[in-house]
Amino acid sequence: MGSEISDFVGYGASLFVVLSFIVKEVKKIRIINFIGCSLFVLYGILKGEGNWSAMYWPVIIPNFIICFVQVYHLLRLHKKSSEQ
Repeated sequence: MGSEISDFVGYGASLFVVLSFIVKEVKKIRIINFIGCSLFVLYGILKGEGNWSAMYWPVIIPNFIICFVQVYHLLRLHKKSSEQ
């Protein structure tokens, strides 16, 4: 992948993370933040251009973990709303 595409993914990720701070509804915040974190994981992978040692691990690892945190909370919200 070209550098332009990976940079575009990185800017998109930043946009989604910033948007997640603007939204007020918790479910929407988590969904938007999940998209942003997923894009940051993709960005870190694309910047490495297929080379494991060149990937942006400090970007990939925390955002990958945050993706799981968001999914966990989204599932809890879904379960809670379905019980009511």
